[in-house]
Amino acid sequence: MREEFRIDLNIVSQLLVDMAEAVRAAMRQATRALLTADRKAAEDVIARDAEVDSLYRQIEERVCDLLARQAPVASDLRTLITALHVAADLERMGDLADHVAKTAVRRHPSPAVPAELRGVFSEMAAVADRIANKIATVLSKPDATLAAELEQDDDAMDDLHRDLFALLLADDWPYGVETAIDGTLLGRFYERYADHAVNAGRRVVYLVTGETITD
Repeated sequence: MREEFRIDLNIVSQLLVDMAEAVRAAMRQATRALLTADRKAAEDVIARDAEVDSLYRQIEERVCDLLARQAPVASDLRTLITALHVAADLERMGDLADHVAKTAVRRHPSPAVPAELRGVFSEMAAVADRIANKIATVLSKPDATLAAELEQDDDAMDDLHRDLFALLLADDWPYGVETAIDGTLLGRFYERYADHAVNAGRRVVYLVTGETITD
């Protein structure tokens, strides 16, 4: 019975890694679609969001089944509760990548991001990708130190978010209200993507150490 439980836990862990890798790939492709007005790439991201949702449901079902059948305690219970929380954050990260892709589709054939904003969005995307890579890494091999680094990565995203607002609110902004609104929403998507990754990282720290990181 115990060996079966270990196998089930390993399956849940692998599903989380698969989910993390999927949402990383989704945001990378959504960004490419956004910056290059690539409708096909954006539509692919939108279509594959269902795969992320399916992974989330598989994790949720397996965890609930294990809780009901095994009545785990101590570290095993902590592992399962952590998996539920992390999966929820990853699912939301996938949704945010989907929102970026949908913005690219909505503005096609025009690029959703004007030239003046491409630099800051490229940097935000690079931070998002670094964060998503760390999440996949710490889920594959739990590491509290690496997971804690996500707090600093999130600070970099927050700085870029402020830089974006400075551009959007400048007196000489030349692109009108609609493009400014798109820029604001897109910035929020990247910023929230990072926030959810940080939440997942905090859960990994709790899993490894039993200690909770607070703001």
